[in-house]
Amino acid sequence: MTELAVPLHDANRRLDAIDRKILTVLQEDASLSVAEIGDRVGLSSTPCWKRIQRLEADGVIVRRVALVDQNKIGLGITVFVSVESADHSEAWLRKFADAVSAMPEVMEFYRMAGDVDYMLRVVVADMSSYDIFYKKLISAVPLKNVTSRFAMEKIKSVTALPVPAAAA
Repeated sequence: MTELAVPLHDANRRLDAIDRKILTVLQEDASLSVAEIGDRVGLSSTPCWKRIQRLEADGVIVRRVALVDQNKIGLGITVFVSVESADHSEAWLRKFADAVSAMPEVMEFYRMAGDVDYMLRVVVADMSSYDIFYKKLISAVPLKNVTSRFAMEKIKSVTALPVPAAAA
């Protein structure tokens, strides 16, 4: 249901400047060879590979994936869906989280602070596909309010996190 995060202060102690350079390079292009990554960060292949393996073992690098253009595979609509619930019990949340997590249209799913309880980023092919998704969502568990906001244009979208400098 939730991801365990490494506390920032623990991650800062473990990650030196070279680890941070490796993370920056991998976020830009994970298909580079270890030798190419090493060249970019000032290491030979073996120490670079060991650092990458440690970053993976420590859960800093979660996985390596291919980024796909959603429009080129027919998923032209992005919808931001805010959900309000009248029920905030653990049982309701578990059922809701399980149902939403199983919906392939949901790309991101957050529990929020503020006037909205949950926020989803959903991608679908067309309005008819969204209607099918919406009906599936509202039938999963009782909801107080669902608001859909349709993106008209993607102005910025990045996957690379801004890797902070090592604490001095």
